[in-house]
Amino acid sequence: MIYFVGAGCGAADLITVRGMNLLKSADVIVYAGSLVNPQLLDYASEDCQIFNSATMTLDEVMDVMVKATEEGKNVVRLHTGEPSIYGAVQEQMHVLDERGLAYENCPGVSACFGAAASLNLEYTLPEISQSLIITRMEGRTPVPKKESIESFAAHGASMAIYLSSGMMGELSKRLIEGGYSKDTPAAIVYKASWPDEKKFICTVGTLAETADANGIKNLAVVLVGDVISKSGYALSKLYSADFETGFRKARS
Repeated sequence: MIYFVGAGCGAADLITVRGMNLLKSADVIVYAGSLVNPQLLDYASEDCQIFNSATMTLDEVMDVMVKATEEGKNVVRLHTGEPSIYGAVQEQMHVLDERGLAYENCPGVSACFGAAASLNLEYTLPEISQSLIITRMEGRTPVPKKESIESFAAHGASMAIYLSSGMMGELSKRLIEGGYSKDTPAAIVYKASWPDEKKFICTVGTLAETADANGIKNLAVVLVGDVISKSGYALSKLYSADFETGFRKARS
C-alpha cells in the first residue's frame, strides 16, 4: 500500500497521529526534502529506506514507489503541508491508477493554518469575511487567466497567497488593482511553526517594503484581509443568547 501523507506546515509534532503511525510502519519513505522537516524522519524504523524527492524526477519517484509496492512493502510519500494544496500528487496517483496499485491519502496542516495559529487569527469573522481564498501568483508556473490575483482581490475576502513571496512588489500592485486598498491589513509568515519562524504585520501597500527589510524571499505565506486587524466584526450567532440551535433554546 502507498500512503500520501501530509507532513504539516513545519513543526514535527504538527503531523497527524495517523501520519505519524504511518511513518513508523513504513518500509520505504519518499519525502519532499526541500520543505519537509527532517525531524519527521525520526519516526521511521531503523531499517526503513528513505529517499529525498528533492533530488529526483517524477519518473524516479514513481519507480521507487512502484517497485517497493510490488515487493509488498508499505510506502509513505511524505509531502509538505497538506498534499491536496500545491502537492503535485494527482500526477503520481494517475500513474498508480494505471498500474492498478492501491493508495490512500492522509491529510496534513497547510501553511495558511499554521500561519493563522501563529497570529492567533480567525479567517472568517462575521460581517468582515466568511470566505478564505487560497491561491498563488503566476511565476515560472502559470495559473489560469480566470484565477488572477486581481479577480480574487475583487471579492475583498480573506486571502492566503502561496509561492509568491519572491514577487511582493508585483503582488502588492495586483492586489490593489483588484480592489484592496493599499491600507488593507496584510501579514507575512515565514516558515510557519518552524523554530525559525518569522511573522510580520503590514499592509497591502507595504508588502514589498516589509519583505525586503526582513530578508523574506521564499518559504512564506502572505495573508491579506480586514480580518487581520481583528476589529469591527460582529459576534457569532452560534453563541448569542437570542439565537436558537438544535442544542439550545433562545434565552430572553
